Amino acid sequence: MSVDTARPAAPRPAGLDNRVVVDGTALSWRDLPELRLPAPVALLAHRARYALAAARHHAVHGTELLLTTAGRADSVLRAELSEAGFTVIDTGGADLPPSRPRAGEPGRLWLLTSGTTGRPKRVGHTLASLTTVRGRQPGRTWLCPYAPGSYAWWQVVTLSLTQPGQHLVVVEPEQLDDWPTLAATHGVDAASGTPTFWRRALHRDPAALARVPLRQLTLGGEPVDQTILDRLREVYPTTRISWIYASSEVGAAIVVHDGRAGFPVEWLDRPAPGRPTLGVRDGELVVTSPYHGVGLAGPIRTGDRVQVVDGRVLITGRLDSDEINVGGSKVSASAVRDVLTAHPQVAWARVGARRAPLLGHLVVAEVVPTGTVGPPDEAALARWCADRLPEYAVPRRIRLLPEIPVKETLKSDV
Repeated sequence: MSVDTARPAAPRPAGLDNRVVVDGTALSWRDLPELRLPAPVALLAHRARYALAAARHHAVHGTELLLTTAGRADSVLRAELSEAGFTVIDTGGADLPPSRPRAGEPGRLWLLTSGTTGRPKRVGHTLASLTTVRGRQPGRTWLCPYAPGSYAWWQVVTLSLTQPGQHLVVVEPEQLDDWPTLAATHGVDAASGTPTFWRRALHRDPAALARVPLRQLTLGGEPVDQTILDRLREVYPTTRISWIYASSEVGAAIVVHDGRAGFPVEWLDRPAPGRPTLGVRDGELVVTSPYHGVGLAGPIRTGDRVQVVDGRVLITGRLDSDEINVGGSKVSASAVRDVLTAHPQVAWARVGARRAPLLGHLVVAEVVPTGTVGPPDEAALARWCADRLPEYAVPRRIRLLPEIPVKETLKSDV
């Protein structure tokens, strides 16, 4: 990879003078290293500095770009990208030339899906389709903990690139456990993360979290339940707390600011020019979005299960992994998880299935205690569940973990 310290020749994005803190150093978008990138290029970033430089390069020059982390790109994916005509540049290793060279498509950005239902797929976007915040915003310093190239990462990055006064503090993987200190040091007052990200912060050091003077707190990327919203409200009683439903396929589709899980049922099938239309088909969320990826126009089945409760539409989990069959009775893993996380001594829970004779499967769970008092034992948690769930849905095994697990996507489905 060719890298020098020259600045881009034709700066166009409005946010190039915004401050960016990366690797502990404060600079501006203009001051990031200039990458000399071929087109099309797949950049596998080992450090955030080069991911940001690639995003700036695309914003200025329009070079066709796929951006992800080196950890997500195994040998099979690298070969697939080479076959698709990309020059694969690894910022910390060997590059791979295209096996079938082609001309780049100006202005094209590619995102990789999360891969939760199989191998990651490429979804085409443009900087415009990824830039969903267009109106003038109050000045903010945003924390960006997301993996480079993910949809959530691009949402924060495009905000800083296109809006004056939207500064950025980037969290590298090794800083994840102590990000509140980094945020407080650099004046962060707005932060976006997954529910798992916020649960980890609440679990590890709630006092350090409370010292970050957040005016805007955003959740997304996983189902958002009332428990995590309420626990964050206890720490931040006056902060605006929002949750967002977004994906590589449909873009940012739902934004809720009222502090409640789910969204009002009145939003279903409500057309609004320039905004996504939401629907439910056979218990699945369906979105028609102006921010969709290439080739995905019209109603798109998201694969996410929804449930209408007390006038709210709750997004509870993936259709292909949420249902557990226990002796012919259907159990929602997300419903069991929500019961467990509602326990005052539970910081996080994951629910799954274990094969069993006769019944087919049994419900099992992993739990991280809050650590504020003596942790509840398995019997106490089972009784808690038994008071709130049908007998067949009560976990038959509950394993206590010392720490909330998280993967590169900031989700806990490890």
